[in-house]
Amino acid sequence: MHRSAFDILLGMVAGPLVGVMIGAAVLLSLRGVYEAGLGHFLDDVNRQESGPMNAILRVLIGRLAPYAVRFSSADAMARLKRKMIMAGLDMRETLLRRPEDFLGMQVLAALGGAAFVLYLWMTVHVGLIWIPLAMVGVGWFLPRRWLTDQTIKRHLLITRALPYNLDLLTLSVEAGLDFSAALQKVIDKGRKGPLNDELALVLRQLKMGKTRAESLKTLADRVNLSSLTTFVSALIQADRMGTPLGKVLRIQSQQLREERTQRAEKLAGEAPVKMLGPLIMCIMPTVFLILFGPVIFQLKFGQF
Repeated sequence: MHRSAFDILLGMVAGPLVGVMIGAAVLLSLRGVYEAGLGHFLDDVNRQESGPMNAILRVLIGRLAPYAVRFSSADAMARLKRKMIMAGLDMRETLLRRPEDFLGMQVLAALGGAAFVLYLWMTVHVGLIWIPLAMVGVGWFLPRRWLTDQTIKRHLLITRALPYNLDLLTLSVEAGLDFSAALQKVIDKGRKGPLNDELALVLRQLKMGKTRAESLKTLADRVNLSSLTTFVSALIQADRMGTPLGKVLRIQSQQLREERTQRAEKLAGEAPVKMLGPLIMCIMPTVFLILFGPVIFQLKFGQF
């Protein structure tokens, strides 16, 4: 049966017309997505004053934080805030200065783990069900591990700087300065680091009207380090009992030096034990391979 001219014309136009309609639908959908969320997201990124990568991360964390906070209790938020203070995040210009921001980073890291698993499925065709769960869990707990490492590193820096700064504080007090002036001298001349930042915070609190005991108690609670807590307790007790401050500082300085010496001796005693692992895992197999490798090769491929 012969086709009419209208049918032929319709067949020629139908294909491109359907393509144009599909393309228009896709463009309208993308425009709707942009107007619904992407446009606001880009506007928020442009309003940030930091670099482009930090701006994107800051906006993403801010968007994801409410979903994580919704499932966190008040006690969990308080514990997280305390851990962040111990790590010194509230005193740095970082993306994670609030517990809400940290929870948003955890959600973002978990989503990053899920995206990595999706990439594995598309490329390597990994089909094990535990891998997605493991990667999402790793993404969720990795920021917590980083927070713990930051606290340990900060405590180590404070422990190393405490004896020197305490000696400087003792000399300043014995030279006739009052506690605030001696603290200012330590901040100006002492070693820069987290301890110096915490002492500067104590000095600001003293200038704002807080008592010495309150400021030092806040210092001990913020850092939560045993050696610093002992030092603060001795100062508070001396302030209550009326004991001369220079004498108490001299005793505490001597005690800190003894503790540092004992800690160094302990680490020196632990060094041989810690060396056994690398020795057994790395060096001994190489020695055995050099000694017995030719013998095994001769037994297998040659004659004795």
